[in-house]
Amino acid sequence: MQQLKRPVRRALLVVHVVVSVGWLGLSLGLLALGITGATAGSAESAGAAYRSMNVIGDWLLIPISLLALVSGVVLSLGTPWGLVRHRWVAVKLWLTLITTGATAFALRPTINDAVADVAAGREVGDAASLVAAPAVSLSVYVFLTAISVVKPWGLTARGRRLRAARRR
Repeated sequence: MQQLKRPVRRALLVVHVVVSVGWLGLSLGLLALGITGATAGSAESAGAAYRSMNVIGDWLLIPISLLALVSGVVLSLGTPWGLVRHRWVAVKLWLTLITTGATAFALRPTINDAVADVAAGREVGDAASLVAAPAVSLSVYVFLTAISVVKPWGLTARGRRLRAARRR
């Protein structure tokens, strides 16, 4: 892919950072709501926490996670970092894919089940995972933020080949 022009690259970088930090913030909010729901003294309080989680999960998590993924891929392809030239970029890609998938196919259905349980007057069957999942997500996003700043581990094998080819 052709390198992005500086203004486009900067604008895309701002979008990517804002969306990624937003995803981190949403995870922190989900963690707080999950803890609130799991420790609530009443079914009404637990239901309010899980319904709030449901709104965040249904309306924000998937679009934000997909925008973070797409903006990151476009940014990496349009800059010298490349998509799989540097290990830290490859790790970010894979962890973002995994967490986006886990959000869509594991967390959201669990939240929906919790809301249904509370609405039916049952005890929430998987309340612990509604605390654990956002805690794990939050940890992953903090890690991704850290490696974005530190940029550890050097080039991948493909990156070393490309660098050697350019030098010749």
